[in-house]
Amino acid sequence: MSHTEADLAQLLHTGPFHLALRTALAVRGLPLQRVQHHLAHRGVRVGVTSLSYWQQGARRPQRPESLKAVRALEEVLQLPGNSLLRLLTEDTAARSEAERPAGRSYRSLVEASGSVEELLAELECPTDGGLHTVGHHERVRIGAGRELVGRESQHVVRAHRDGVDRYLAIHHGDPGCDPSRVVVRAVENCRTGRVRWHAGTGVLVAELLFDARLRAGDTYLFSYGFEDGTAGASGEYVRGFSFAGGQYVLQVRFDEAALPVRCRRFAQVSAGAPRGGRAELTLSGRHRTVHLVEQGVRPGILGIDWDWS
Repeated sequence: MSHTEADLAQLLHTGPFHLALRTALAVRGLPLQRVQHHLAHRGVRVGVTSLSYWQQGARRPQRPESLKAVRALEEVLQLPGNSLLRLLTEDTAARSEAERPAGRSYRSLVEASGSVEELLAELECPTDGGLHTVGHHERVRIGAGRELVGRESQHVVRAHRDGVDRYLAIHHGDPGCDPSRVVVRAVENCRTGRVRWHAGTGVLVAELLFDARLRAGDTYLFSYGFEDGTAGASGEYVRGFSFAGGQYVLQVRFDEAALPVRCRRFAQVSAGAPRGGRAELTLSGRHRTVHLVEQGVRPGILGIDWDWS
């Protein structure tokens, strides 16, 4: 697989560690024997086998001497200081999270966490699904009755293990939503698989099946949407993130018959935490939209809310 500086920069931001290391080696064009030689000149001794295991994800550098080698690798590969070490720390935290009960992260992100957990367990979903988000562009439509009419997503992901062939998309409707009437649309490079919902909380989980089985390091672009319109007036759109990811763009479009008087973006550490990162958003005149852009998503919540009067 051909790798570019842009691929490397993205992986140094999102991880995981082994893919970032493997990409750095490919971009710099350094065979492992040569890397070992450069490390030895810096007084760091590490075997070619260990380096190979690290880039494959079969083993992780954990001992003090191994971490010293990672610091030296950043110099040899001309990477920003602590870029690989930071990924090691984040990967360890993510693995610790994955060892907890499935969906635990949703308990701090989504108020209907119990329903989400049940549906994910029913579909036998791993905690992270084997995918990292590289980019996610989401468009939300608010109708003339102030209701959430629907939303569309264009999603770019990168697999961090072999064999990933699906994504589980979660839709949480506004109060009064009837998830049995919500329509799932597989738009591009995917098809709809199993769909499960919980009537009491308005939560729906849809399995989106890819057109290919991914290998670790592969990227995949797919588009999907939900047609809702079953609930009452909507006052916000919220997106929870269990893991760090790439760029996220959220656009909300309002019907010309129902325009809000004020719109704001916000961020939260968890569902029960105070909302911070407040910023007023100006509604565009002709297109009646507001949007936010987050270049590097961190675990937590991002959203846009609005006032009707």
